[in-house]
Amino acid sequence: MVSAVEVVLASAAVAVDLFLPAVVLGGMAVVSLLVRRRGPGTLGFHRLPHAGTRLAQVAGLTVVWTAMVFGVVMPVAEHLTGSTQDIGEFAGLEGDVGKLLLFLALSWTLAALVEELAFRGYLLTRITDVVGDSGPARAGAVVAVAMLFGLIHAEQGPVGMALVVVDATYYGVLRYVFRSVWAPVVAHGVSNTIGMLAFFLVGPFGAPW
Repeated sequence: MVSAVEVVLASAAVAVDLFLPAVVLGGMAVVSLLVRRRGPGTLGFHRLPHAGTRLAQVAGLTVVWTAMVFGVVMPVAEHLTGSTQDIGEFAGLEGDVGKLLLFLALSWTLAALVEELAFRGYLLTRITDVVGDSGPARAGAVVAVAMLFGLIHAEQGPVGMALVVVDATYYGVLRYVFRSVWAPVVAHGVSNTIGMLAFFLVGPFGAPW
C-alpha cells in the first residue's frame, strides 16, 4: 500500500512537472529509505563484481546504442512526425569550452546520477513492489518508467521525447541485465557526453537521412 501511494505521488510530480521532477523524486527516495530504514542497495545500487570491466562493457554498449539511435531511430521519428528534435538549449555549446565543461558536469550529476536514482532506482523499484518482479512485470515497469521519463523532456518536442523514451527503456534494461543501477548511471553519462561533444564540435544537428 505504501509503495502504491509513493508511485502515485511520484507519477503526479512528473505529470505536473513539479519543480525539477528528478530532484523531487530523488528527495522522495531519500525519505522513503529513511522511513523504511533501508540502504540504497534496496533501490538497485549494488556493487558490481569486476566493476571496471563491467562498466567498460556498459560504456561500449552505449556507444553502439547511441549510434543506432542516431542512425535509425532519430530519422524514423523525424519522418513519422514531420518534425525535428528541439535542441535549442544546446545552441550556444559549439566551440565554448567553459559551457562544455559545465554541461558535462551537470550531465554526470543532475542527469546521470540524480535522474537514474529517481527513475531507474526509486520509481522502478516502487512500481515493481506494486506489480511484482516477474519478467513481464519488470518489462511493463521499465516501459512505464521510460514514458514518465519522456514527459520531463517535453521541451524537446515529440521527436525528442520519443528518443528519450527509447534511451530510458535501454537504461531500464541495463539495470536488470547488470543487476545494478550503476550500469544505467554510466550509460546515461556516456550517452550525454557523446551528445555534448558532438554539439561542441559541430553544433546542433539533425538526423543523417
